[in-house]
Amino acid sequence: MAQKITTCLMFQGAAEEAMTFYTSLFDDAEILFIARYGPEGPGAEGSVQHATFTLAGKEYMAMDSSVPHAFTFTPSTSLYVQCDSEEEIERLYAALSEKGGELMPLGDYGFSRRFGWINDRFGVSWQLNLP
Repeated sequence: MAQKITTCLMFQGAAEEAMTFYTSLFDDAEILFIARYGPEGPGAEGSVQHATFTLAGKEYMAMDSSVPHAFTFTPSTSLYVQCDSEEEIERLYAALSEKGGELMPLGDYGFSRRFGWINDRFGVSWQLNLP
């Protein structure tokens, strides 16, 4: 069996909301599987113990941490999206930056004609590029 590496996103109670939001933004995207914590825990009942979803055909994992912690996502790891059109980059930038934080506004930075870097409302960092 070939080794498979999958990005796993760990949330603190927002995994399902984040997956639903992300899959609404991309083609060939869907939530494939969700296992939830039951009343016995250790996570909050009904929260996501383990889930898989796809964005543009690429598989990701998501979970809600069963242990409270002080860390979250940082921009040092981001999801990099190559956009096909001006309309796509504008749409994704607007949706992903809503209630999030802007790291680099959409612009021409010399390495591409349009680029933007944001943190979404869940803290996940996204780099959007229009080559």
